[in-house]
Amino acid sequence: MIELPQLTIRTVSVSDMANNVYLLTSRSSGDQVLIDAADDLPAIQRMLSDAHDDSAKATHLALVATTHSHWDHVRVLGDLVALTGAQTAAGEADVSDINVPTDVVLAHGDAGTFDGFELEVIGLRGHTPGSLAFLYRDPDGPAHLFSGDSVFPGGLGNTGNDPSRFASLYADVVDRVFNVLPDSTVVHPGHGASTTLGAERPHLQEWKSRGW
Repeated sequence: MIELPQLTIRTVSVSDMANNVYLLTSRSSGDQVLIDAADDLPAIQRMLSDAHDDSAKATHLALVATTHSHWDHVRVLGDLVALTGAQTAAGEADVSDINVPTDVVLAHGDAGTFDGFELEVIGLRGHTPGSLAFLYRDPDGPAHLFSGDSVFPGGLGNTGNDPSRFASLYADVVDRVFNVLPDSTVVHPGHGASTTLGAERPHLQEWKSRGW
């Protein structure tokens, strides 16, 4: 758990693919956003229950945001929405591949405003056509980037050995992430451990040369 002045970030790793599910809770209002309802509904329910302590107000899951349409990131999306009544959001180019209706269709440059915090939407095309990252700019510390399967410690996400897909993802990651965000930015990927842009920046040319 990461406790920020205005926001609490909880994480649970689910499934045999070690998918990360993130829960952001406003400390002032109790508004919540869950990123990637990947699997293991009971584990997500436990995280939601534990998060009751993250705000003095009653917590409320306002939105389930999906970073991309791959099956391992949406396995319990329908069940979670049925349980909580939360709205759903995903990138426009991925909506047709998600078997749960999308309430909020997102594009690069959009922002979601909740009571107590805001998330910026960054389009990172390549892993899937509509892959997104979500950025929280902490006014009191480093920014937090929830990168889905687009950016990991040590490289970019899988682009199927397709040079055009890799070129698209690399360009978006450089132009929309590394060129505009500071090294202190914490990257929370869709699988595995977190990293920072500063730790990854020296390897950008290596990633480009090897194609992943």
